[in-house]
Amino acid sequence: MQLLTTGEASELATSWRRTLSAGAAEVTPATIRQWASRGHLQAAGLDDHGRPLYALTDLARAEHATRVRALRLVGIAAP
Repeated sequence: MQLLTTGEASELATSWRRTLSAGAAEVTPATIRQWASRGHLQAAGLDDHGRPLYALTDLARAEHATRVRALRLVGIAAP
């Protein structure tokens, strides 16, 4: 299982969003921490410094769920 740091997770989620939605907002490390604090994303482990690591599949689920919700809030049906 591939585990990502908060920074790596934010870069990857930003890349996905920009691929799927031209000009989409950047996913920052603070966004990843918010997803975790709101229960959208669970840490799969900790690095050597005690910082959370996130599984790629969990990150994909959280990114999709939050993107769909954001689109719905502005009245756009997500694919």
